[in-house]
Amino acid sequence: MAKKVVATLKTGKGKEYSKVITMVKSPKTGAYSFKEAIVHNDHVKDAINEAKA
Repeated sequence: MAKKVVATLKTGKGKEYSKVITMVKSPKTGAYSFKEAIVHNDHVKDAINEAKA
């Protein structure tokens, strides 16, 4: 079933979005975690820069 979902995202409006995964360091423990977000292709750089700040 997962293949069907991925296939539907690649057609129509699904092509306009990208999944952005950023690595974030916890200030308390120093451990790294990953944050995922689905953003419009025009805002990918903004999402990455926002994670750095």
